[in-house]
Amino acid sequence: MKISTVRAFLLSYPFAEPIVLSYFGGTRKIVKRDAMLIRVETASGVVGYAPGPGSEHALSLIENTIAPFLQGRILKDPDALRVQFGTSTGAGVELMKIYCCVEVALYDIAGKQQGVPVSELLGGRVRDRIALYGSAGMYMDPDGYAREAVQARDMGFGAYKMRPAAGPEGDIETVRRMRQAVGPDFGLMVDAHTWWRMGDRSYSPETVAKVAAELGKLDITWLEEPLPPADHEAYRDLRQTELVTVAGGEHEPDEAGFLSLIQNGCVDTVQMDVVCQGGFSMAQRIFSSIAREGMNFAFHCWGTDLEVAAAAQLGICWPESVVAWLEYPLYTKDGSKFMYEFPLAHEILAEPLAIERGDLIVSRNPGLGVQIDESVIEKYPWQPGPWSFFTLFSPPETFAVVSDHSVKWVL
Repeated sequence: MKISTVRAFLLSYPFAEPIVLSYFGGTRKIVKRDAMLIRVETASGVVGYAPGPGSEHALSLIENTIAPFLQGRILKDPDALRVQFGTSTGAGVELMKIYCCVEVALYDIAGKQQGVPVSELLGGRVRDRIALYGSAGMYMDPDGYAREAVQARDMGFGAYKMRPAAGPEGDIETVRRMRQAVGPDFGLMVDAHTWWRMGDRSYSPETVAKVAAELGKLDITWLEEPLPPADHEAYRDLRQTELVTVAGGEHEPDEAGFLSLIQNGCVDTVQMDVVCQGGFSMAQRIFSSIAREGMNFAFHCWGTDLEVAAAAQLGICWPESVVAWLEYPLYTKDGSKFMYEFPLAHEILAEPLAIERGDLIVSRNPGLGVQIDESVIEKYPWQPGPWSFFTLFSPPETFAVVSDHSVKWVL
């Protein structure tokens, strides 16, 4: 199959009014949500799709470097093309991450051409479903978080993830209120990325340990990124206290970072985003290390249903003892009120994902197993600029957020 065209489309869903959220260290303003749809077509008319990071930098790399390399080449083995790309371009880590996004579309094409799902090209599925956890909860009062947690439970999810930012005592009270609301058997994940992003109000390691101890008593599923991501020693020390299950990884910049996190016993649950941190190939390389160390893995996913579908095709190639969870962002939709609306996330697929009792039933149709609705390209045109801004109280600073999950100021 000869590749004829490689295109990427930046998409935006701007909010009618900016969403302004207050937290312990400052305020956050969210003006829109972004996404990227990658489209690769062969000379015979087979089209493959992939999700990508919603950034102009990524678009430029695809248009100016990746597309010229791929167009006109024969697609027989996506892995071989990746090696050739790295060799011929001398691609560094950041360029290879974007290439690996495009590579998902190559796998989609290969699966369609061979009449098999992508999972069969990634080692073969060992199951047909993967557990989803509902992810929302951003900068609310305790009752707001409790309401969302109950709503996620009632929708059939086995767990709910939130983002606390009320100060140490407020965070503990928030999780206590959620636990009371949902009962003892429902999973609660605490994504504490705000704790180290608040300037002078950031939590010290001693404060983190004290809060972790209290959250551990509330039997949370994990405490995610409670410390600066690069401080692997601090993570190892926290994990060794056995106060709470520790998760992290979505801000690792490269494979060496993941291996350090894994081999030094810094976390219990390793996380990675297929879109921003190296695609299928990176995930496959670290899964073996995770299994050897007796850890488990959970996909980070904070975008569209296409991202969820792509990650799932790889996740089901491993038993749930290794790949345990896939994050499913919960947006306001069909009467269910969560963080905010993001209709593009669902409308990018022509048919909704098959979710049953909180599990994603992974399609056996060829390729990624989903149909893309290309009308989103015209319906949600790109709006330039960052999608979110953090403004700190002390020191007074403002940080703009773009869609690369390995960068410090990205969720």
